[in-house]
Formats: sequence, structure tokens, C-alpha cells
Amino acid sequence: MGAERSLRDRFERGLAAPICLTWELTYACNLACTHCLSSSGRRDPNELSTGEAKALIDEIAAMQIFYLNIGGGEPMIRRDFFELIEHAVGQHVGVKFSTNGTRIDQAAARRLASIDYLDIQVSIDGVDAATSDRIRGAGSYDSARRAMDNLKSADFGQFKISVVMTRESIEQLPEFEALAAAYGAELRLTRFRPSGRGVDVWQELHPTLEQNRRLYRWLLERPNVLTGDSFFHLSALGEPLSGLNLCGAGRVVCLIDPVGEVYACPFVIHEEFRAGNVRPAGFRDVWQNSELFRVLREPGNAGACGSCGSYDACRGGCMAAKFFTGLEMSDPDPECVFGHGETALAAKKLTIRPTSSPDHSRKVPVAISAR
Repeated sequence: MGAERSLRDRFERGLAAPICLTWELTYACNLACTHCLSSSGRRDPNELSTGEAKALIDEIAAMQIFYLNIGGGEPMIRRDFFELIEHAVGQHVGVKFSTNGTRIDQAAARRLASIDYLDIQVSIDGVDAATSDRIRGAGSYDSARRAMDNLKSADFGQFKISVVMTRESIEQLPEFEALAAAYGAELRLTRFRPSGRGVDVWQELHPTLEQNRRLYRWLLERPNVLTGDSFFHLSALGEPLSGLNLCGAGRVVCLIDPVGEVYACPFVIHEEFRAGNVRPAGFRDVWQNSELFRVLREPGNAGACGSCGSYDACRGGCMAAKFFTGLEMSDPDPECVFGHGETALAAKKLTIRPTSSPDHSRKVPVAISAR
């Protein structure tokens, strides 16, 4: 326990380079998921060029960052997608990318299977089309399943099935487990945060207190289910879940958006959490010299959670979840397992909450197709 605490204390002070760097490769997307954390849809004409993207990858390799977590938007929409991930792998940078699967036809699956050090997460939000398509759009579930079939046929190996835990999907945990087993895939669950377009649907989609407690017990019994440390706020219930169990924003993780803006966390794409841009002097300069990151790496203030005996387990919860529900950083997590967050929200009686910036949403998604 002492060694674990020492390691966590070191992580809280920040590392010389992030463990994992999330890079939203493009804001372009052919879906319009209601909970999209980056409000993606339309491509930003100022996104990093192929040359700039390769230079960024070279810098990431020089910093010895473990791997890139590539997302979007839909990253495979970029015409240079394969060129960029093959360049990263050639520089010994592992790549994990999240996709809606619509671009993974049989030819793409074979090409993906030929690339080493590549990890793929195919996103769905229900074990059936009725549930998933309500969030991701008509036809999206069938497209994702075709992508999984194509990856399996191409002998890609163990890909991941990625699911956001909503009020509906959390009731399908046994079915998700069975689906992953049928494909020989890993199941990865992530927390639904009120970021991007998720702000508008958080009230109706986020899990109830009872569901979160059930999810905690389910995860404790299944350490093989991946979470990316999404649910550290649930560790206040007792035995800690696997992972760092802390907010790593600006300490061990951060995000680069398609135009090179660096944010403290993938879930807080907002000007208040913008640390700089990679274009003037590179990513290393932002990571090491950003004033925002310096502040985040200072010892935290427990705030309203200071008197709670479980503060050391959950560390007050998720920064993004607090910010986009209108809470202060010193307030409890809105999904605090003891209900303190709900009490804090009720006391504030907010009518206007922050929204992510910028918004690249489409009013109508483009046609779903696998090319």
C-alpha cells in the first residue's frame, strides 16, 4: 500500500511525459452520436497537415510516450489515416484508435491486421440496434458489427469492444460480456461524462446511483474488463478498482485536438482547460511549461469532500463531470456514490451550464458506408 501511494503521489505531481496521449485526429465524422465528447461532425479546415502530424509523431517518439490513443471524429475519414498510423508504428509508437467501424471493410481490415503494435476499439452503445442506434444513429450498430466480423475474418487478433455506460447500456452488461467472448475480443467500458453533446443528454442518460453501485460490484468481480480508469469515483464504495484511481489530467494524460490545441483531459475540450498549441514550439514545450498544467500538478484541495472518509479513495471524482454540470472543482463528483454530488447540484439550481468549445456538430449525419 505504501509503494502504491508513493507511485500515485508521483503521478499527481506530473511526469516528464504523459503515459498516454490522446489525439483527436479530426473533427470530421459520419455519425452524430448524442453523447459525442468532442461535438464532432464537420472537419475543421485548420486541422494539422500530414507533415505537421508526422512531425508531432516524431516528437512523441522522442519523448518516449508509451502509446497514442487516436480518436475523433472518425479518424479513418482522414485520407492520410493509414500513412499516419504506419509512420507512428515505424517510429516505435504504439497506436490505439477508436472507430465507429463504418470504414472497416474487408480490405481495410486486412491492412489493419498487417500493422504491428496496433490496437482497435470498435464503439457500440447497446447489444442490439434498437439500443445503440438511439445514441449513435440509424444503421450504426450493423456497421459496427460488420467491422467486427471483418476484423475477425482478417485474423486481426484481439480487438476491443468499447461501450459507454448509460442508463440503458448498463442493463446489458451480461450480454456485452457474451458478445466480446463470441468475438474473442476484450470488453472496454467507459464512463459517460457530460462533455460535448453529452451535456444535453446527461440528465436522461447517466446511470442512476443504484446502477453505479451495481456496476462497481460487477467490475470488482471482473478485473479482466478494461475501464481505462474511468470509474475511479466508484472506489469510494470500498475496495479500489484496478487503475491509478485519480484524475490524471495534465499529470499523466492530456489531449491534442485536430488543430493542435492541447487540453488537460479528453473530456474537457473547453477554453478554461486549454494549455497551449503544438504549432508554435511543439508538444514538449506545452507539456513542460504550461501554466495550467503547473497548477493542476500542485497538491489538490479536498474542498467539500475534505470531511469525507472516502476522499483518499476517489480524490473528489472527475474534473470534467463537475465542470460540465456546473459544479466547482472543490465540489463532490455529480455521481458521488454517497449522493453528495446530487445534493450539491440541487443546491446550485443552475439554469445554464458550460458547453464544450468549439462545436463541430452536423445537423444531419452523412451517409453511413464502409469504403
